[in-house]
Amino acid sequence: MNYEIKQEGKFKFVEAGEGEPLLLLHGLFGALSNFSDLVEYFCTRGHKVIVPLLPLFELDLLHTTVGGLEKFVHKFIEHKGYQNIHLLGNSLGGHVALLHVIKHPERIKSIILTGSSGLFENGMGDTYPKRGDYEYIRKKTELTFYDPQTASKELVDEVYGIVNDRIKAIKIIALAKSAIRNNLGEELNQIKQPTLLIWGNNDTITPPFVGREFQRLIPNSELHFIDKCGHAPMMEVPDEFNSILYQFLQKLNEPAAVKQ
Repeated sequence: MNYEIKQEGKFKFVEAGEGEPLLLLHGLFGALSNFSDLVEYFCTRGHKVIVPLLPLFELDLLHTTVGGLEKFVHKFIEHKGYQNIHLLGNSLGGHVALLHVIKHPERIKSIILTGSSGLFENGMGDTYPKRGDYEYIRKKTELTFYDPQTASKELVDEVYGIVNDRIKAIKIIALAKSAIRNNLGEELNQIKQPTLLIWGNNDTITPPFVGREFQRLIPNSELHFIDKCGHAPMMEVPDEFNSILYQFLQKLNEPAAVKQ
């Protein structure tokens, strides 16, 4: 994906296509590359696809929290003036999306969660004493996926670089702890928007029971499982992920049946 990263003030983002906004929020070790297949697919199918770069390492430590990231997303949406947003989040990005729709539902048309935190997650945060061990980091990164080959050397190098930077490692741990503390179980019933849950059947970080619990707690939600798939379905099985999401969005935009 070779889209230009735009910068407006403190916001860096990618924007492609025209139509209703599909806003993508990446996770703790996420990057633009996580969404490359999704952007390619939906920017030619009637959507303006936007991926803001979340300031995982730029906020001061006090605001390096799920709430701090949500405030950033809210300011970005206000700055751009988007309306009727389909808000999609993976992992920590899903948690930020949920917090945003609970606090500021007015511009959000639908929510899409995949491997989202917010109820329960197996984090990496407790294991950073081993951060100098490349092989260990490679194995931990591979656990994100059903097929370990999905964890490319480029991706492992990226994670290794983050955890070996002391300040970045501290901020990753702060965000992981904030995600565990910020449990949204009692607030999810406030969500009125149609919600799509896409879960890997082999997700070890937010296992399948987490997807089922989200479906139970979010009133207007539907859940799809994908076999042989881990914590990042949009990376591991992009064709199936895009197909499920496309059908969901098409259904939302069908005109209501005319009453006789």
